[in-house]
Amino acid sequence: MNAKSTFLPQEVIRHKRDGAALKPEDIEKFVRSLTDETLSEGQAAAFAMAVFFQGMTREEQVALTLAMRDSGDKMDWSDFGAGAPVVDKHSTGGVGDKVSLMLAPMVAAMGAYVPMISGRGLGHTGGTLDKFESVPGYNVFPDNPLFKKVVKDVGCAIIGQTANLAPADKRLYAIRDVTATVESIPLITASILSKKMAAGLAALVLDVKWGSGAFMGSYDEARALAANLASVATEGGLPTVALLTDMNEVLGLTAGNAIEMKEAIDFLTGTLREPRLEEVTAVLAAEMALGVGLVSSAEEGLEKVRATLTSGAAAEKFAAMVTALGGPADLLENPDTHLDIAPVAFEVKAKTSGFVSAMDVRAIGNAVVKLGGGRVNPTQKIDHSVGLSAIAGCGAEVGPDTPLCLIHDTDQARAEAVAQDILQAVEISPEKPPYKDVVGERIDGKELI
Repeated sequence: MNAKSTFLPQEVIRHKRDGAALKPEDIEKFVRSLTDETLSEGQAAAFAMAVFFQGMTREEQVALTLAMRDSGDKMDWSDFGAGAPVVDKHSTGGVGDKVSLMLAPMVAAMGAYVPMISGRGLGHTGGTLDKFESVPGYNVFPDNPLFKKVVKDVGCAIIGQTANLAPADKRLYAIRDVTATVESIPLITASILSKKMAAGLAALVLDVKWGSGAFMGSYDEARALAANLASVATEGGLPTVALLTDMNEVLGLTAGNAIEMKEAIDFLTGTLREPRLEEVTAVLAAEMALGVGLVSSAEEGLEKVRATLTSGAAAEKFAAMVTALGGPADLLENPDTHLDIAPVAFEVKAKTSGFVSAMDVRAIGNAVVKLGGGRVNPTQKIDHSVGLSAIAGCGAEVGPDTPLCLIHDTDQARAEAVAQDILQAVEISPEKPPYKDVVGERIDGKELI
């Protein structure tokens, strides 16, 4: 009788339910059963709930992550040469977080390879994949040969997760989503890292956000997640650094899909760069370059990162990536021709003059969802043209002549209703609040092993 036929998943569930540490081989068999669907949904749900309440040791989390990594295809970049600088970034999600759009071409312009596998919006947060789907012709799901060709020829490619990349994660996440077990740090860790490890990276940088627009509301919660992710990834063989960044205000000046793509193009071409967005993007890019040895210090990294912007090299990489994946060759020169952005239907004006002192960023993200720019259910088709622009950040002076933001929509009544949500989400004070750093602590996985 073979090992598979004698495996009893209920025993694994029972051990974890009772707080025992699972053996790596049992975790591997459990994930294999999850992948080939010999494991029932009830058993998978029971396992997730047991982990939710009992947690997992680092050793268990490494075993779970590696087993989920090995459940499907794994990218191989060995033909790029020994020690090829293959690196990526992952963000835990936020409102207005368009960093990846500029980051990948910036790092590629420094000489790295960036195979960025991105996701769709989740809840109140936007998704990189949705933003690229606002570009006509852009192929977000190329086959592996085309994906590798674009990465090799251009230096970066931003695409969606293929069906065969960490399929165990896809099945387990769907079950967690309907069983109230999403907010488990061990399961979040395995979910994020299994996909990144399957991408065959040499290094990874994490952008772990905290605040009213993040999934981790408090700094301490975000720090715990960042430390866990960095240590599990590094112990699992993927050197990882995590940065904590502030999501107590919208990142950049826009929130939506096509409208965020337009801001990213303005950023790359030098038309407009919002300072907080520029700082987060530059610091993450420098860490990525440092992680694969393209620079010897973060300071050198920042200098070279900014050079990719001033020279236009990052913009050229972005244009080449878009063209190679089927998008318009003149997107940078003529974004308004190709990006469908709804006209301005409504100015959201503050009821009193003063300074923006705080905002409920989750509520602002949900405002975009209500416009149709996000999903209420996973299968919903979104409207890429709607969103918010000219969003006033904390410290901005607002009043009758300087609105809190502009709503882009074709439905006047809906825009007016959403405007009320935004007014309630923003606090106005007579005094200008002090500036808060957007980039916080740096956590190196090597220092936690």
